[in-house]
Amino acid sequence: MDLLCNAYLNASDDEEPDRWNPPKRLKPDVAAPNAQPKASYSQIYTPTQPTGAPVPGRYISKRERVVMGSNHVTTDSNQSPALPPSPSVLGNISDANLPHHILSSLRGRAQGAACKGRMPGKLSVGLNGHIKAVNTISWSPNHAHLLASAGMDKHVCVWNVWSKEDKKARVFSYHHAAVKEVRWSPLGQFILSCGFDCCSRIVDIEKGVESQNFREDQAVTTVKFHPDNSNLFLSGGSKGLLKLWDIREGKAVHEYVRRLGPILDVEFMIDAKRFISSSDVSNSNLSENSLIVWDLSREVPLSNQ
Repeated sequence: MDLLCNAYLNASDDEEPDRWNPPKRLKPDVAAPNAQPKASYSQIYTPTQPTGAPVPGRYISKRERVVMGSNHVTTDSNQSPALPPSPSVLGNISDANLPHHILSSLRGRAQGAACKGRMPGKLSVGLNGHIKAVNTISWSPNHAHLLASAGMDKHVCVWNVWSKEDKKARVFSYHHAAVKEVRWSPLGQFILSCGFDCCSRIVDIEKGVESQNFREDQAVTTVKFHPDNSNLFLSGGSKGLLKLWDIREGKAVHEYVRRLGPILDVEFMIDAKRFISSSDVSNSNLSENSLIVWDLSREVPLSNQ
């Protein structure tokens, strides 16, 4: 036993005792001149935004769908926004969508039909659009399918009477009070309206915009275009004043003053050098002044009834 113990002791004395060797310090990697930098974890796993159409069959995450949807919405800073249509323009004023038999009747092609510019007697239609009483209506002198109306609701409407679509083609709301009368220009391109807001207004039918307005110090109850000169029109009002307006100058060029009641109507005579006015004389004893013939240029009455 002693011999065995001595053998083990001698063997352990011959071996070199183990020494603790600290781990060697790793030298930093020195990148080669042309070597590419290693990608970081975030760079490897950061999803890229799709730049084109997705590959068919590939799964598209919710985040990618949101990004793709936002990419399709692009705006051009140099592009002006589209203007909304004018609220005055509601429909078409041409006769292109009229029924054939009505169009033929209006143009005088069918047997027994009325001539162009005149109302056929056997046609009827209902027009609903004003919300208050209608004061006046007027047919276009050049387009037999167009009718203008004005009422107590402050609106002037232009109707494409025989249209298969929306019959109310224009609605003008430029007056601030009830509209008393509406007239077409001789060429049918404009309408002239007047009302209790003390204004006469000219509106372009095609564009649906007001081109001029003429203000007075009385409610305007009647207007009338000169038959030979569409730049002139007469107006009469609640204070008995009559005026001849020149559209080119934008002002009254003649005034016809005589202590009359409110003017009810005016009408040019055949030669267009004279006109007749009618007035309300119910509050006066001057009954002979209810109808007066005026000289247009000299501003003097020629006779009265």
